Amino acid sequence: MIESDDSSFERDVLDASRTQPVLVDFWAPWCAPCRALGPLLERLESDYGGRFRLVKVDSDANPELSARYRVRSIPTVIAFVDGEASDSFVGALPEGPLRAFIDRTIPGPAERERRRALALLGAGDRTAATVALRAAIALQPELAAARLDLADVLLEGMPPVDDARLAEASATLEPLGPAGRGDERHRALGTRLEALRAAVDAAPLDVLRARAAEQPDDLEAKYALAQRLVAERAYPEALERLLEIIARDRRFGDDAARRLMLSVFELAAADAPLVSAYRRRLSALLNR
Repeated sequence: MIESDDSSFERDVLDASRTQPVLVDFWAPWCAPCRALGPLLERLESDYGGRFRLVKVDSDANPELSARYRVRSIPTVIAFVDGEASDSFVGALPEGPLRAFIDRTIPGPAERERRRALALLGAGDRTAATVALRAAIALQPELAAARLDLADVLLEGMPPVDDARLAEASATLEPLGPAGRGDERHRALGTRLEALRAAVDAAPLDVLRARAAEQPDDLEAKYALAQRLVAERAYPEALERLLEIIARDRRFGDDAARRLMLSVFELAAADAPLVSAYRRRLSALLNR
């Protein structure tokens, strides 16, 4: 247990919660329920063997922190995970409900494996990260975030296309239910998977470019080139080719070019200026 204040809260709580959950106990010396809850929290911190950190904040001495987190009654306990407040309760809970609250806050074995994988990815060890993500899914098959992370890792760095990795990525995404399939990240990964599958039998990129240049009216050739460009993550050129198709025939392939553009916007979300520029161009083209 440590005590924190306005000057150290970011380090003690927000930064620390990126590596382990932090419970912040807002209390005051005059508060009788606080004096009952505090020792119980300290004992549980010890019982849980470092799986969460306990931080105490004197609410009276730190009114700005209390106001920031809307602490209107004490004791108030707020759980922080990944730099954000994730859950809270007010009052002195008995041990059973308090343990249930802590168990909701602390990541289980699968989530711990997933977080370890993300740390390994940050360190550049993709092989070990892949092993950890597979372990997370084995522990908790319904953990959608781990499935999306693994599919992302498997599809990273392609092409050249690896059939085994494509098959595993497809099998990893397949069990996600309707909610998972509606996720923007899932749709983006599905688009990349589809583009990489198309690239398996596609001609080399220079051949596709030459074919599209020699046959400017061949929209199938332009679309095949655009798919290969998506597989190569050459998003600006892919978007340009898709706009050419839409300009010539909006209905081509049951609106395939526009739908692929929308998926590329999700894939290229990190490049906001690119996405914004092509969204405007697409809108202008469709509304002319």
